[in-house]
Amino acid sequence: MDLNKIFENNEKWIAGKTKDNPDYFVDLNKGQKPDVLYIGCSDSRVTAEDIMGLQPGELFVHRNVANIVNAIDLNAQSVINYAVAHLEVNHVVICGHYSCGGVKAAMEAKDLGILNPWLRNIRDVYRAHKNELNAIEDQHKRYDRLVELNVKEQAINVVKMASVQRAMRKRGMKIHGWVFDIKTGKLIDLKFDFEKALQDIMEIYRLED
Repeated sequence: MDLNKIFENNEKWIAGKTKDNPDYFVDLNKGQKPDVLYIGCSDSRVTAEDIMGLQPGELFVHRNVANIVNAIDLNAQSVINYAVAHLEVNHVVICGHYSCGGVKAAMEAKDLGILNPWLRNIRDVYRAHKNELNAIEDQHKRYDRLVELNVKEQAINVVKMASVQRAMRKRGMKIHGWVFDIKTGKLIDLKFDFEKALQDIMEIYRLED
């Protein structure tokens, strides 16, 4: 890739944004008030704003390999806390995607070096749902189902955070689990029943002020 092309594209992008609104970047510089925190995968094929049809300033984004929310990942924890407690987003979306390389790698018995501890998060999801997943004979369908279950488990990990619980109690912030289907371009709401999930875990994870 010719990196000079990127700067040429940037100039065209600026021209497009300011064509109808000369103050576009002046307004953008005044601050942000996104309504949604998006936690997604770092996969280069899944660009959050594009697939959701949103503009700069409308979406707060955190991405990593396989959209993991790990309790000791200070990056993810800081992003979520800032979005929830300071930006006061009303929705947190955990969005996985089919054909996820991270999820696929976690299904294989290979030593991947530094990736091992990260992928163990997904293997832990597999272990928790082993009976359901092993009952799926078609390997591709099992792979897709693990993508979905990983979204659910990472969403539950978000709910374990004190700032998130506080925002859900005090202002009704919502948690959502979605999957992006690369083969069709469609966003799919997995419609997980987080209320039931909360009832199942809050005896252990509930944090009061």
